[in-house]
Amino acid sequence: MEDYTVHIVGLSVKVHRFDFTLNEVFFEKYGSELLRQGSLDAVVMLDKRETMLEADFAVKGSARLVCDRSLEEFDYPLDLRHRIVFKYGHEEAELDDDIMVITRDHESLDLGQYLYELICVSLPMKRLHPRFSDETNNEEDTLVYRTQEAEETIDPRWEKLKSLKK
Repeated sequence: MEDYTVHIVGLSVKVHRFDFTLNEVFFEKYGSELLRQGSLDAVVMLDKRETMLEADFAVKGSARLVCDRSLEEFDYPLDLRHRIVFKYGHEEAELDDDIMVITRDHESLDLGQYLYELICVSLPMKRLHPRFSDETNNEEDTLVYRTQEAEETIDPRWEKLKSLKK
């Protein structure tokens, strides 16, 4: 299993490049609730300085999603860029989505967790197959679930009670 942890203690003060391949093994390790499959390449440029670390994430590839309308699988293209700053402080904290405080004795960073969260946040809430991108395309035979108007039958006992009301 590929390790997505970077040991920052032994790194020199300069820019370091880390390349990762994100596939089914990666999604099994970090969580498969939102995403189970994909073929993504990630490049993390880690700029180590005396007072902080800057991590520039670049992820490109496709994620395998299931259409909410037809339950058909499709590949969703992703091309993401994000920066996270890790500042040194007295105690660990998350100041913002993009600023983390870590202690000086923090030995390593789990970049895999940040990659997984970045990918999951970028996925659409409504997952539609590309053929449904034109909302005027209403192919009813491809829908898995549809409701039909049923005649509303009223229990005869309620009808009797309604007549007492009058």
